[in-house]
Amino acid sequence: MRLKNVILLLALMVSASVCGKKKAVQPPLWPNGEVMDAWFADTAKVDVASLGRQYVLTSYGVRQGTTDIQTREIQAVIDRAANEGGGVIVVPKGTFYTGSLFFKPGTHLCVEEGGVLKGSERIHDFEIRETRIEGQTCKYFVALINADGVDGFTICGKGTIDGNGQHYWEEFWIRRQWNPQCTNKDAQRPRLTYISNSKNVTIQDVRLINSPFWTNHIYRCDHVRYLDLYIYSSTQGIKGPSTDAIDIDACHDVVVRRCYMNVNDDAVVLKGGKGTFADQAPENGPCYNILVEDCHYGTVHGCMTLGSESLHDWNVIMRRCHADDTHNVLWLKMRPDTPQHYEYVSVEDFTGQCRSFLLIKPWTQFYQKEDRPDMPLSECNNVSFKNIRMDCGTFFDVRGSDKYRLHDFAFDNVDVTDKAKVKAFTDNPIEQLQLNKVLVNGEAK
Repeated sequence: MRLKNVILLLALMVSASVCGKKKAVQPPLWPNGEVMDAWFADTAKVDVASLGRQYVLTSYGVRQGTTDIQTREIQAVIDRAANEGGGVIVVPKGTFYTGSLFFKPGTHLCVEEGGVLKGSERIHDFEIRETRIEGQTCKYFVALINADGVDGFTICGKGTIDGNGQHYWEEFWIRRQWNPQCTNKDAQRPRLTYISNSKNVTIQDVRLINSPFWTNHIYRCDHVRYLDLYIYSSTQGIKGPSTDAIDIDACHDVVVRRCYMNVNDDAVVLKGGKGTFADQAPENGPCYNILVEDCHYGTVHGCMTLGSESLHDWNVIMRRCHADDTHNVLWLKMRPDTPQHYEYVSVEDFTGQCRSFLLIKPWTQFYQKEDRPDMPLSECNNVSFKNIRMDCGTFFDVRGSDKYRLHDFAFDNVDVTDKAKVKAFTDNPIEQLQLNKVLVNGEAK
């Protein structure tokens, strides 16, 4: 009898073990099959109380309620905190005007609810330093908030960082009217935040509005999180030119989660360098392991744009997002003067309205091709779309070129309306195009 009980017990244990194996949860994967690090699943926010001593601006002689530019006074508080072992620079209720600020290792920024850190409308108040702009390393005006080599840097709070950009926008459009070839750099505008050579960075909860130029720019950073942000610039009347929401430049391991973005240019943009020999320049680099999820787009030019200064981007996911009025959902900008490779890109569970859902075409703005006998052929491959429900002006806007190759694209479980005169997939330059459960205007493809 005892032997039978032992045999039964062993049988139950083996059965439980087998069932346990069957129920094992598959770890999340990147589009290329690599396992996604557990860091991407961590939704916990930074607790400001854990960041050290708090330095409230008004406790150190910085005045609120005045339009005086107090760059020197605010920078003195940052420097003091850095010299005393680090801490949090706190912007309390009220409005504080400033030019370019530079955060040091161990320092952080908290803008409390009702607090406004507001940029000067004069470019004079922003320093010129070597920085990174439009895929090039050069001397240019720095941002309102700058942090270089500041690991663990955090920007938090329920307050507002306001770039005060309208004056800059007006100047830009006047210059463009006078000279249609006026570049962004010619217009001389600061960005709102620029973080470089840093890791474990978090920007959470704040309102980032009215940037004169790009709103957020990170360069050579990793493990960066943008959480629950409100990012806005004008898209009507006097529009905010090139006010990209988040520019990711030669970075890896980045999360953009639950952000609202409404800007007069692209929302999330991958950059890394431009030019005929850009792939040989050590200051340039790829972007990879980029996760954008649960975001809401108002009016933007592209929800996700690879380009116009990209080299090699892979493992890019945009999922569970909604667009009210985007020009393009996924925009692959192909520069004929730059060797580019975009691969393993996934768009999943996307709803809303757009002018073009997928846009791929040559991008020749400020085109400067040099002679290069071994110029690589650019390429886009392993791009997938799953669970898409959209009202589109044009669903499939893909143009071929002898300067790039498109292959291995997949559409799965798609149900869209398409107002384009030419039916989707009629002119198809993509090799190995897979369609599964695709409905366009109710017609199966």
